[in-house]
Amino acid sequence: MHQQTITSELNAKMEEYQALRAGLINTIENYRSWLSRSDQSDAVKELRLFDILQTLQHDQLVVAFLAEFSRGKTETINALFFSDFNQRLLPSEAGRTTMCPTEIFWDAHEEPCIKLLPIETRLTENSLTYLKTTPKAWQKFRLDINSSEQMVATLRKLIEQKTVSQHEAESLGLWNPEDVGMGKELQTTGKVTIPFWRHAIINYPHPMLKNGLVILDTPGLNTLGAEPELTLNIIPSAHAVIFLTAADSGITKSDLKIWNEYVKGRTKFKLVALNKVDILWDELKPAQQIKNEIDRQINIASHQLGISPDSVFAISAQKALIAKIKKDPALLESSGINQLEHVLGEKIILAKQEILGRTAASECGEMIKLSRKVLQLRLQDLRTQILELNTLRGLNIDNSKHILAQVVAERKRYEASIPTFNQAKDKISQIGNKLLRHLSLAYLDSSISQSRETMEDSWTTVGLNQSMRTLMRQANELASHIGKESATIKKLADNIYEVFQTRHGFSVFSPPALNMNTFLSNMQALEKITDDFCKDPINLLTEKHFLIRKFFLGLGTQSQRIFEQAEKDCKQWLEDVIGILQEQIEIHRKNLEERTANLMKAKADAEALNAKLAEIEERYAAVSKEAQALDQMLLFIVRTLKPAAKAMQAEKLQMTEFGKNMKLPDAPFLSIMPSAEAASSL
Repeated sequence: MHQQTITSELNAKMEEYQALRAGLINTIENYRSWLSRSDQSDAVKELRLFDILQTLQHDQLVVAFLAEFSRGKTETINALFFSDFNQRLLPSEAGRTTMCPTEIFWDAHEEPCIKLLPIETRLTENSLTYLKTTPKAWQKFRLDINSSEQMVATLRKLIEQKTVSQHEAESLGLWNPEDVGMGKELQTTGKVTIPFWRHAIINYPHPMLKNGLVILDTPGLNTLGAEPELTLNIIPSAHAVIFLTAADSGITKSDLKIWNEYVKGRTKFKLVALNKVDILWDELKPAQQIKNEIDRQINIASHQLGISPDSVFAISAQKALIAKIKKDPALLESSGINQLEHVLGEKIILAKQEILGRTAASECGEMIKLSRKVLQLRLQDLRTQILELNTLRGLNIDNSKHILAQVVAERKRYEASIPTFNQAKDKISQIGNKLLRHLSLAYLDSSISQSRETMEDSWTTVGLNQSMRTLMRQANELASHIGKESATIKKLADNIYEVFQTRHGFSVFSPPALNMNTFLSNMQALEKITDDFCKDPINLLTEKHFLIRKFFLGLGTQSQRIFEQAEKDCKQWLEDVIGILQEQIEIHRKNLEERTANLMKAKADAEALNAKLAEIEERYAAVSKEAQALDQMLLFIVRTLKPAAKAMQAEKLQMTEFGKNMKLPDAPFLSIMPSAEAASSL
């Protein structure tokens, strides 16, 4: 029973995420349904909502595991997620087990299977993203989930290797002169061992995977550096990263390299697992002394990695897996896996809430707010009509003529303002089209093609760095130019808003400025990744032309995504900058026409006046009810995002306090672990 409780905690968090996603989907579908019944609907909004719903329905939670070889990474995955298999699902052995990056998830449209991408595909310029859409490029092996023996045997393909000449390894971009083991093997046998496969995909119907979890198991430092798409796209897009080191090796130079280059500044939610802590279990020592030693090692690791001790967990993945299989709660508690499971569950949910807040929920929230504002305008107009019709009661014909004359005069003022609006709208459209052309992929493709032509004869880190700096300079110039053009658009919009506010009493509203910070920060992140890559002594000294070319292609793909998102954001801004005023104008026009017709009909007929008054009051009540429904939708979105916002603030405060108050031991208690000073100099 205890085993079921522990195992289900992480799954419970996945189910919580499912409920969160389902609630958000339901809210957006309700809004979409409301919109289709209203006169606010249009093709652009419908398409945006459809895209958002499609994204949410296929949404996933990605947890990436990073470590150098022999840190027990695959065993940790087995212990965390697949203990219900009652043996090791993924192959985990001493030495270099994981030979190729492996993605594990569940797609109900396909049978349980493992797909393997031959290492020879590295000779092409096709990206992993492209190859995932090319079934013929992969070798597929069915998984019989009713036979554990067959499952284990088939999954051992993940660790297949082959021996090749140095020339073949170099042509594949897998020769590393800094790898001592590879060098010794070449001297001894004249060959080197490389992975048989480039990438693996496992489709497995596990409960947590069915709830949207995706697990990314990555090989060690050499393979991470050899596959730029991993470091440029796949790992940074993970919602949480678990970085493993080992108590028997301490924080090594290669550990620090992986942490600093691929984890520290690349992902927001990260945890550190200090594995193989069972080496400290000594029956001849008091329990408190062992605990003190474990706490001390956690403290040292957190200092060396620059992360709070609350995010470092001492675990024994092997003992955790044994404990779960044998249903041993005491061993499970000692393994330390419980705390890691709990915090991982909390982290991934908060990570997804924060991401959903910045994307789908934020955009839909703004759409609902605008719809709510339109309803407020209608309520205001209906109140005006109710007041006017009530005023007509008991008035003589001359006084009623006066009210009608006021409405007619207001309508003439409105009609006189429309040409001004149309002129501003046309001007904004012209500048907007020009603005969007700057963000087109044609502009980017031209720049990338020019850089490629320049580098074609000399694929070096110097050329790569120059190419990226050129692209970054162009991006900065582009953002500056777009900023100026968008400022012109905003000024035009502000002026026309002011016209309708002063002349016609429209509600005060100032359209937001176009923010290019996300575009620039994403491009700067690519520049930083490129700079780190080019400064790496291995890449700088050996000038790996194969790897540099792959990295350049990866940069192009990522740049395209950044430009596409920026273009989408700009289009949305152009629609919104004057959209609310356009809606107000249309509502105001209909209101003036209706008020004129009502007054004309009701001024001489008391019975018609009372009927019209009752009709408008009924409409007022209906619109009020619709506004309340939108308020509930908006409230759900706000409540959904609130925990993530609070957690982010608390985490920032925690890290600040950690930096102020952290106290380190005078020296490490394990002779095999480097000191904090030594590690910082690695």
